[in-house]
Amino acid sequence: MKNTLARYKNSAFRSFIRRHSKYAPILFFIGGFIFDTFTLGRIDRLYDLTVLCLHMTSLSITLYLYNLVDDGKWKGTFLERYEEYLPLAIQFFFGGLSSAYVIYFSRSVSLSKTASFFIILVLLLIANEFLKKRISNKYLQFGVYYFISFTFFTFMIPVFIKELNTTIFLISGAASLVSTLVLLTFIYGKSPSTRKEIKLWKMITIIISIYGIINLFYFLRLIPPVPLALDKGIVAHNIVQKNGKYEVTYESEESHIFWRKHKLDFSYTPEQRVYIFSSIFAPTDLKKSIFHRWRKYNEQTKTWETVDDIGYDITGGRDGGFRGYTYKDNVMPGEWEVQVLTEEEQVLGVIGFDIVLNTDQKPLKLKTSKF
Repeated sequence: MKNTLARYKNSAFRSFIRRHSKYAPILFFIGGFIFDTFTLGRIDRLYDLTVLCLHMTSLSITLYLYNLVDDGKWKGTFLERYEEYLPLAIQFFFGGLSSAYVIYFSRSVSLSKTASFFIILVLLLIANEFLKKRISNKYLQFGVYYFISFTFFTFMIPVFIKELNTTIFLISGAASLVSTLVLLTFIYGKSPSTRKEIKLWKMITIIISIYGIINLFYFLRLIPPVPLALDKGIVAHNIVQKNGKYEVTYESEESHIFWRKHKLDFSYTPEQRVYIFSSIFAPTDLKKSIFHRWRKYNEQTKTWETVDDIGYDITGGRDGGFRGYTYKDNVMPGEWEVQVLTEEEQVLGVIGFDIVLNTDQKPLKLKTSKF
């Protein structure tokens, strides 16, 4: 064992890290992001669950080890040789967890009003690149740790218990709060250097404040109902179910608009139905009531007016998402949107489109896709 450690101490890798210590955080940041991008797929997949749980567990352990370095706790142990890498490990796990959440959220077809929470995650992911210089700030350490922990539990608990509602969200937040405070007080009790650097009451106040802000975001419906995600949203001319498939007929977009297959301008003829097709990712066996809120923009009052709420139930587990559709008859031309909502009225996504009267009866460029 001693020979192995001696070889590592003089290894090319160790020398490389020390020579390029300025760029090491960026490399760890990029490495964690690339790793998650190519390996993570479904939040309910065993591999994904294992990776995220290992990330969270490893982050907690590394945070404990790092905070006891200044106390000489690891002097004379094998951990002493690796103390300089602990900040990089913390950064890697911060980056790995936050990038995983960004990846899951970004797969939604529309972030809509929940974009504020998504932006926080992206900023956290970017800020992680510069965190090494401030990683010794224990207020920052535990503040970021708690935010990551809160997000972790709001993903994991619904996946494991196959249920998602306000009570589950509050339980998830409480679990993250308790686990963070336990880790904080444990480190505080073990580390004299930590007791010198922070005031426990101030750190607890910061964590509880973050807890309160996230809950405020939730009740203002600014947090998406994770782990649900809107995978597809299409305004269509016709939808037919055949052999377990949905055949969706829609107007094909111009070839130069490569990022979207369907047009957002719906060519309408009187008495025609307008369909909205949506597919929603949900973890296996998670059951949830979903509804489409049809809204039209009133040009006179400059406000959105709700026209109808049409609901249906979903059961998770399908790779392509749980499929469903609603439709409206006798609609009026103008600007429309359909909000895809949970029963708690949390926004999964918004499908916006314009209904344009087809006065010249030109043939439409229609395409039918199977989902």
